[in-house]
Amino acid sequence: MKLLTPVRIGTMELKNRVVMPAMHLGYCQAGQVSEKLVEFYRARARGGVGLVMVGGCAIDEHGYGSMIQISDDKFLPGLTKLTQAVHEEGGKIAAQLFQPGRYSYSFLFGVQPVAPSELPSKLTRQMPRALTVEEVKQMVVTFAKAAARAKQVGFDAVEAIGSAGYLISQFLSSVTNLRDDEYGGGDMERRMRFGLEVARAIRQAVGPDYPVLFRVGGNDFMPGGNTNKEIAEFCRRLEAEGVDAFNVTGGWHETTVPQITMAAPRGAFTYLARGIREAVSVPVIACNRINNPELAEQILAEDSADMVGMARAMIADPALVNKTAAGRTGEIRKCIGCNQGCLDAVFTMKPVGCLVNPLAGRETEIKLQPAAQAKNVLVIGGGPGGLEAACMAAERGHRVTLWEKSPRLGGQLNLASVPPGREEFNTVIDYYGNALNRLGVQVELGKEADLESVKAFGAGAVVLATGAAPIVPPVEGVDGPNVVQAWDVLAGRAVTGKRVAIIGGGAVGCETAVLLAQKGTIDAQTLHFLALNNAEDWETLKQLATRGVKEVTVVEMQKTAGADIGSSSRWVILQEMKRYGVKVIAKAKALRITAEGVLLEAGGEEKLLEADTVVLAVGSRPVKDFAEKVKEQLPAAYLVGDAVTPKKALDAIYQGFLAACEI
Repeated sequence: MKLLTPVRIGTMELKNRVVMPAMHLGYCQAGQVSEKLVEFYRARARGGVGLVMVGGCAIDEHGYGSMIQISDDKFLPGLTKLTQAVHEEGGKIAAQLFQPGRYSYSFLFGVQPVAPSELPSKLTRQMPRALTVEEVKQMVVTFAKAAARAKQVGFDAVEAIGSAGYLISQFLSSVTNLRDDEYGGGDMERRMRFGLEVARAIRQAVGPDYPVLFRVGGNDFMPGGNTNKEIAEFCRRLEAEGVDAFNVTGGWHETTVPQITMAAPRGAFTYLARGIREAVSVPVIACNRINNPELAEQILAEDSADMVGMARAMIADPALVNKTAAGRTGEIRKCIGCNQGCLDAVFTMKPVGCLVNPLAGRETEIKLQPAAQAKNVLVIGGGPGGLEAACMAAERGHRVTLWEKSPRLGGQLNLASVPPGREEFNTVIDYYGNALNRLGVQVELGKEADLESVKAFGAGAVVLATGAAPIVPPVEGVDGPNVVQAWDVLAGRAVTGKRVAIIGGGAVGCETAVLLAQKGTIDAQTLHFLALNNAEDWETLKQLATRGVKEVTVVEMQKTAGADIGSSSRWVILQEMKRYGVKVIAKAKALRITAEGVLLEAGGEEKLLEADTVVLAVGSRPVKDFAEKVKEQLPAAYLVGDAVTPKKALDAIYQGFLAACEI
């Protein structure tokens, strides 16, 4: 595979073409490198990745809580420990030099954000202070000093971040740079000046032979912002200043184009890297939603890039590269772009974890050990919690049997994968299916447990992952023939009429709404065919692609829909609902369901929402009566997942993992 062949960035040779781009992890306190951070990256280096990018490493007092700092010499001992750990595992490591500009939060460090111009960000709602010319020049020096520190502590390279809407890209864009001096205005040459001076100063600070990279957004995806054409020209000029490679991501954090959720197709932004590669002669790294070696290899084979960036993929499986080299790609835990453990954690200022890898970020807390005594372990329930428990128990040496009452594994993951843009949840089911087979777990489908059968099995330990069931709200008419559960709609067991009212605007309700609203729209293949052949104008194509045959309305008691959806994905789902014409009635209560629809109380008034079908999506309740009886009679019993409290797959998998570690 080309993916596993060596490549050079300047004077640095990498053993393969896999790069783990920098990602905020939230593992540091007061900017100091923690043992948690060290062991996290040690595991990735041990797993075979060619280059680890660490960061962002804040170059001054601006940044985010629990972020790495490289702004002062007092941080050097911890940074040295980090680079040594990666080198001990045979890896290469680079520091990403970070300055957020107007994306900084004043309440975190008590300092006002700085930017090219006084324009607030829609992302942070912070009003920045415009840098003076002298301060801009000093900022260039600050970047250079940080680069020198990185070299001093043993980083093999540095990368300046000029993407995602951070300071360098703010200077580069006419959207955020309204200056009329040498560093801005309508002149692209002046808007490039700051970034070019940063690159020049870094090169001077680290010397001619030290690798310098630049992270760029291949397209701002902002109205009036830079496109791939302008970014390619910027990269061409940066190369002339001594930049050795370009790490190409997508657009700004403020863009309405989804960048890193599972709604974005795998490798969707590879074309941006290809556009940069055509303009420069140094290596280019393609990024965003590259989660498996087959896709990575395809990108390289098509000469779209020289390397691939796999950030969250390496969180999901630190041994991804080693497994690929050993021909064990079926064993890779693949990132699904759910963001439940990573981006959603970042936005709520919590440490990063991972839905598919419960050990991620816990390398110092949990050491996996073989079982002291092999036992017969019975797992009841084949949802995410039960699947993880079965696999981990078998991994530790236990003899495991899994009973699942339905004809297929996956539990609610099967429902979660049905709405458009959520298909990646199938990847988790596929992984567990392969793992169960590889680990020799005895799987019995269509097997419903009762107390007698569990006792007769004679297990040394029982894991009860009996899941949850949808709630039936106490609303008059809820048992009518025109009422169905969202779970049944998602499972294909229920048919809905033209006018659909969905009671409940949480994640399940919103995703069911998108699924139904898309009924009757043209699919991607048809859209592609019609567009290429100029069969219809663009407005007609958009109409055909976004207006289906159903009228869908979501009724939510809270002031907004999607309140239980992670912040990194919520806006995408709400945007999809709006795009497909889903109506939302917020702060409304369902009083009664009739043959005509739903009688609502909203704004102090009662009104009838006419509907042919009423879909219930008001939450779920744990199915644990049977499980509690088992626990009473069998002391070595563990309750996990929704059987404890209905939450997210992230929580269920972690609970299953912990139970298996205790057995």
